[in-house]
Amino acid sequence: MASTVVPTSFTGLMSKDNALSFAKSVDFVKVSNLQRINKSLRGKNVSVIRNSSSDGYDVAQLQPASEGSPLLVPRQKYCESTYKTIRRKTCTVMVGNVALGSDHPIRIQTMTTTDTKDVAGTVEQVMRIADKGADIVRITVQGKKEADACFDIKNTLVQKNYNIPLVADIHFAPPIALRVAECFDKIRVNPGNFADRRAQFVQLEYTEDDYQQELEHIEQVFTPLVEKCKKYGRAMRIGTNHGSLSDRIMSYYGDSPRGMVESAFEFARICRKLDYHNFVFSMKASNPVIMVQAYRLLVAEMYVAGWDYPLHLGVTEAGEGEDGRMKSAIGIGTLLQDGLGDTIRVSLTEAPEEEIDPCKRLANLGMRASDLQKGMAPFEEKHRHYFDFQRRTGQLPLQKEGEDVDYRGALHRDGSVLMSVSLDQLKAPELLYRSLAAKLAVGMPFKDLATVDSILLRELPPVEDRDARLALKRLIDISMGVLTPLSEQLTKPLPNAIVLVDLKELSSGAHKLLPEGTRLAVSVRGDESFEDLHVLKDVDATMLLHDLPYTEDKISRVHAARRLFEYLGENALDVPVIHHMQFSNGIHKDDLVIGAGSNVGALLVDGLGDGLLLEAPGQDFDFLRNTSFNLLQGCRMRNTKTEYVSCPSCGRTLFDLQEISAEIREKTSHLPGVSIAIMGCIVNGPGEMADADFGYVGGSPGKIDLYVGKTVVKRGIQMEHATDALIQLIKEHDRWVDPPAEE
Repeated sequence: MASTVVPTSFTGLMSKDNALSFAKSVDFVKVSNLQRINKSLRGKNVSVIRNSSSDGYDVAQLQPASEGSPLLVPRQKYCESTYKTIRRKTCTVMVGNVALGSDHPIRIQTMTTTDTKDVAGTVEQVMRIADKGADIVRITVQGKKEADACFDIKNTLVQKNYNIPLVADIHFAPPIALRVAECFDKIRVNPGNFADRRAQFVQLEYTEDDYQQELEHIEQVFTPLVEKCKKYGRAMRIGTNHGSLSDRIMSYYGDSPRGMVESAFEFARICRKLDYHNFVFSMKASNPVIMVQAYRLLVAEMYVAGWDYPLHLGVTEAGEGEDGRMKSAIGIGTLLQDGLGDTIRVSLTEAPEEEIDPCKRLANLGMRASDLQKGMAPFEEKHRHYFDFQRRTGQLPLQKEGEDVDYRGALHRDGSVLMSVSLDQLKAPELLYRSLAAKLAVGMPFKDLATVDSILLRELPPVEDRDARLALKRLIDISMGVLTPLSEQLTKPLPNAIVLVDLKELSSGAHKLLPEGTRLAVSVRGDESFEDLHVLKDVDATMLLHDLPYTEDKISRVHAARRLFEYLGENALDVPVIHHMQFSNGIHKDDLVIGAGSNVGALLVDGLGDGLLLEAPGQDFDFLRNTSFNLLQGCRMRNTKTEYVSCPSCGRTLFDLQEISAEIREKTSHLPGVSIAIMGCIVNGPGEMADADFGYVGGSPGKIDLYVGKTVVKRGIQMEHATDALIQLIKEHDRWVDPPAEE
C-alpha cells in the first residue's frame, strides 16, 4: 500500500465525535493509501492513522504542501475571510464593567510595575494608566502579602471613583489565585506553570495512562479556581507563553505553536466541563512569527470545535522604543488585519502608561480595517502557508554577459532595504553615503552590514551636473541599485540605472525605447486584472514594487499583496517583490512604525516579500532607514544588530529594568546575530526567553543570574558587576567582537 507522511506540527485532526484530538509528538504521522488521498484532495476528508493506542481514525482536510509534494498539510480556516478584514465573531466576556468580544471595541490594557505590596504607589500608577485611556490593568500577585494588598488596592481605587477592572497575574500559585479572585475582576493563569511543575527542559516519557493522570491532576488543582470565578462572576485569561511551556507539554507536543494551543485547550476543556465560559485566550511569544502562527492555530482549532472565545493579543518581551513598537505592530497588526483580536497590550520596557498610545494606534487600525471591511474582490489562496513559515524567495539579480556593473548587490538575500533619495541629498555626497549607512574610506563609499541596497531617484540630476552624477556612479560601482522612472531615464539617461515602469508603460511598449538590456523594475498595485498582470510574463524584471497608494480607503494593502503573490505563484514567476509603502506628509512616527509593521510585517511573517521601501515626506532619513531594518529583523529575516528580548517589568522585577536595559544595550548593541534576554525575575527567566542566546535575569534583590540559552551558568552576581560578567560570558562563547572604531 502506498503511503506518505504528515508533519505533526500541523494540527486540526478532528475525530468522529467532533472533539479535538492530537497525535503524540513524533516527527511524522503516516497517512496510508496515497492514491485514495490524492483523490480526496478535491474537497473530501482523508483518513489519518493516529499515533496512539486508541481505536478509530482521525479526519482532516489535507493538501500537498506544494505542487507535487508528497508532504500533506491540513487546510484549515483560521479567520472569517482571507481576502478582506472581517472581525471574527465571538461571545462576550465581562471583565468587571468592561465587555470584551466582537460586539465591542478592541480593548486596551497594560500592567503595573510597582511592588504590589506598595498599595499607595500601585494605586497612583493605576490611576495614571486609567487617565491615559486604558480599559483594563493587570497587577502581579505572587504571594499572600501581595494578595492581601490587592483588597486595599481595589478598595482605595473605588473610593477615588476609579472602577477600571483589575487583573491578577498568577504564576505557580493556585492558592493565591483563589484568594485574589475574591476582589479582582479577572485572573490570568499561565497553563505552563499553574499546575504543572516548573520546566527543567528535559524530555519526559509518558504512557497514555501516565499522561491521563497528569491531566486529572491539573483538573483537580484548577477546578476550585473555576468554581470560585463562577461564584464571584470573575473573568479569566488562559494565557499561554511560548517560552514557559511545561516539560510535559514540550515532551508530548514539542516546543511549538501546537504545544501552546494544546496547553491552553487542556484548561479550556476543564472550564467548559464546569459550564464556565467567561474566559479569553492568549498565545504570546517574543518572536512575532511564532506568535502569529500560534494564534492562527488556536483560532483554527476553535473553528473546528465550534468555540467562540475572545482573544487577547500581545508580543511578550517586545523591548523598548521603536524596537518594541515594531515587534508589537508586526505580531498584533498582522492578526488585526485578519479580523482577530478583541483586547491588546503592547509590552514595552517603559513606564506602563507609555504603552497606551501605541495600543490605541493599533486598536484604531484594527477597528477601522474591520469597520470598512478593507480587502479585495474574492480570490482563492493556494500558495500562502498559514501555520508554518515558508519564505517565497524571489530570484536575486543575476549578472548578465556584457554588463558593465554588478547588479547582484541591488537586492539582499535576507531582505532588501530601499530608500528614496532627493536631488538635494546628492549635493552633499559624503553625507548621503553616511545616511545610506555606507562605510567611507578617503571619501569613497563601501557597503557594510546594514547599508541600503538600492535607492529610488524620482528625479535625475541634469546631465551637466557632473558632481551629482559622479556620486551616483560611485554608488552603482559598489553594487547599489539606482532606480529611476522611465520618463526621467528617457530624457536624462543615467548609465546603468534600473528603470521603474508601470503596467501601462509595459503594455504600451514605451520601455522598448530604452537601450536593449536595460534593467527594469515594475510597479504594481495588486488589484489589477489578471489580464493586465499577464504582461509580467513577457518581461525580465529585476524586481516588482508593490505600491498601493495610501489614499486608497477600502482596498487593503495586505490583501492586495496576497492576491499578487497568488498570481505570481500560479504563473511560476519568481521575480523579487519589494513592498513600497508611501505615507502622508506629516505622519506621526509611531503611526509610521505601526503602519509599516502591520501592513508590510503582516506579509513578511508569511514569507511574502523580499524587502521594503518606505517613503514619508518630511520624515528623518535615518529614522526611515532604521525602521526598515528593524522591520526586517522583527520578521526574523535580516539580522543587522543585536536582538534584545526584554520584559516590560512588573511588581516581581528585582532591579530597575529600564536603567539596566539601557546600560546593556549601550555596551552590546554592535553584535548582530546575538540575542540577549534581559529579565526582571525568574518567572520571565529561562522559559520566557526561549529565543535568546544569553540571559541576564534577576535572581534575588541585588543579585543577577546569567544564562546561556535556557541553562543558568552563573548565579548570584552582584548587580554592579553583572553587565561586565555578561560581556565576559559572550566572549567565552566566541560571540563577541569589539565595537567598530570611529571613522
